[in-house]
Amino acid sequence: MSASSVAAGTTAELSAAQVSAPALASFRIVHETPADSSAREALLDRVMGEGRKRKSSEKLRRKRVPAYGLALVARDDHGAMIGSVRLWHISAGKKAGGEAVPALLLGPLAVEDAYAGRGVGSALMRQAIRNAQALGHKAILLVGDPEYYDRFGFIDRNMSGLAMPGPVERHRFLALELEENYLDGASGVLTATGKLTSEQSAIAV
Repeated sequence: MSASSVAAGTTAELSAAQVSAPALASFRIVHETPADSSAREALLDRVMGEGRKRKSSEKLRRKRVPAYGLALVARDDHGAMIGSVRLWHISAGKKAGGEAVPALLLGPLAVEDAYAGRGVGSALMRQAIRNAQALGHKAILLVGDPEYYDRFGFIDRNMSGLAMPGPVERHRFLALELEENYLDGASGVLTATGKLTSEQSAIAV
């Protein structure tokens, strides 16, 4: 997928992510739109609970705009949202020379309980990673279950010098390097670098 195809951001282009699974109608992965805001927040509340807003990751997302081309939703055949994932611009600390390390923070990833285990989350993850690669990003970080995210290549290599802006279980602090050894020598606390919502009225897709 080229960067230009991501920029176009049409439902048709992402329909290649369409998946069929037992006891589940096919679904498709599409770019999120501003009209999805209420449905997305309701989905996150149902799946993750209100405590999601107190997580360390939220400090890097609050009042920020998701990274361009990296806010995705899954829809069933009726157009209802059944899953969501977003990625955010961050600085993954600094290198020894003082230069910042641009990266992405993934999350939250959420899928309606009724569709758990049906491939929706995996499809969202794989599309998000493909889009990030096409747009030239070098690394994706997240906080999540290693048993789940290992299948997508997320591990704790090169994470010892990095920290979240709040408490986090270290074994859940993971990264996928889209460029080999990109995080070598990176250290410091992750900081948000994405546009503030006040700077952009519409979501970046």
